[in-house]
Amino acid sequence: MQEQAIRLLTNLLGIYSPSGKEEDIANFLAGEMKKLGFQVGVDAIGNVIGTFGEGEPTIFLCGHMDTVAGYLPLRVEEGKIYARGAVDAKGPLAAMVMAAAQVAKEPAFKGRVLVASVVEEEATSRGVRHIIHEGIEADYAIFGEPSGVENVTIGYKGQIQLKVVVKTTTGHSSTPWLYENALDKAFEISEHIKKSYPPIEQQESPYYAITSCLTKISGGRADSVIPFETEIHLDIRIPPQFTTAQVFEQTLDAIEQYKATNPKVTVKATMKDSVEPFEVPKSSPLVHALSASVRKVLNKPATLLRKTGTGDMNILGKAMNLPIVTYGPGDGHLDHTTDEHIVISEYLDSIQVYKETILKLGELYNNKKNGNSNGNGHENPVQ
Repeated sequence: MQEQAIRLLTNLLGIYSPSGKEEDIANFLAGEMKKLGFQVGVDAIGNVIGTFGEGEPTIFLCGHMDTVAGYLPLRVEEGKIYARGAVDAKGPLAAMVMAAAQVAKEPAFKGRVLVASVVEEEATSRGVRHIIHEGIEADYAIFGEPSGVENVTIGYKGQIQLKVVVKTTTGHSSTPWLYENALDKAFEISEHIKKSYPPIEQQESPYYAITSCLTKISGGRADSVIPFETEIHLDIRIPPQFTTAQVFEQTLDAIEQYKATNPKVTVKATMKDSVEPFEVPKSSPLVHALSASVRKVLNKPATLLRKTGTGDMNILGKAMNLPIVTYGPGDGHLDHTTDEHIVISEYLDSIQVYKETILKLGELYNNKKNGNSNGNGHENPVQ
């Protein structure tokens, strides 16, 4: 089974699949999942969905088969596989597929497992949004992203993608003291917005801070003309104690304050997109089951992570209103880098962690449904 697992991952990594160009890898994965015993379908936008089992609970495993652009030659060295997507996120995806295939052979497992490999996670989240639109229901969900084989991600910050257009009057660049410069003003507005949020240093950790990052700026028409229109884009990350609506309103207030002291400057802000923050309670049976599985497989306690990034887990968690965590092998710091690689032994360990988690969730759910207890009026604990 280990050789089969390594071969699946290596084959997936050998197919270059940047967002929007997933057809080849989808066809390959659908064929491999059929060989492993899944009932497989490819939906209208190219998501690959495999299922097995019936009844309750339904355990939803979701990963993505697209990567960021930028081809990296596939190579295996010193127990590591180097390739684009090794960590983000074909390693977790392959591990989920292999784990589910192993569970399918367990006669004691009662329930249904659904494995989805979605498109465009790195770009538009189109794949996950389509699955939500189609109305897939589940009792538990795990999203496959690199947490590290001994860690479980229980929270991600939310996000606002903000576009701000700044306009001023213009004149000759030889007389800059006579006119407002839209480029200068755009930088000022960016800094003003950033300073309108409580400083990171005052928070328990960066995870609980609102942050703003200037990611794009365009403006200026000619060398001798003072810029009169500038567009900037801000990436604002939002901790779970706030909603995107609250932070957007606070940001608009900051812009209004700036305009009050700069009456010659016109500013228009538009929210291009937003994702709500999401965090699952540490007391969730899903968190307990996955943590216990990490402890069983690795003989060490799991570490619960809260990340400052934003992922499809946020979208799934909010829309489907169910327990969901993110787990998968790989070092997330290698995402999108030229050194992206996965340690083969950690990939293989993660397959066992996924497998144990699926089995524990099935057992826990059916014990609760059947009213089994440990004799003290409590449900049987997950070990």
